Amino acid sequence: MAGRLDRIDLKILRFLQNSGRLTNAELAEMAGVSAATCHRRTQRLFEEGFIAEVRAMVAPRKVGKGALVMVGVVLDRSTPESFAAFERAVAQLKFVLDCHLVAGDFDYFLKIRVGDMEDFNRIHGEQLIALPGVRQTRTFFVMKEVVDNAPLDF
Repeated sequence: MAGRLDRIDLKILRFLQNSGRLTNAELAEMAGVSAATCHRRTQRLFEEGFIAEVRAMVAPRKVGKGALVMVGVVLDRSTPESFAAFERAVAQLKFVLDCHLVAGDFDYFLKIRVGDMEDFNRIHGEQLIALPGVRQTRTFFVMKEVVDNAPLDF
């Protein structure tokens, strides 16, 4: 897929990835193309799925979600049906930022933002362990976010 991108497309992607608030004129100047060319290329990058979306990165602590928690989940069965039921249910939980099917000791890893440990304890007891097929969870409270949501390197 990246083979369909030339160096101008890659520049546009890098600049937008670092600052989604750039105006088309600013982006065009940085990429070394006209505003019309930049707009056309950016639209194509959206249409072809190279840019999935543009959104603001909200500061978690400012909105009372300063605690980051990673949760490893083991399901009681490893069947397509049990995976599908779990995935449908976890997709409905607003506090889950990411859910990844993984290889290894766990079936899934969840990335969760909460206010504090008490908040997580309530969520865990009321919602996480009640998800379909959950046999076991293991919780990791993040002590320091060293790298989070870093831009893709391409």
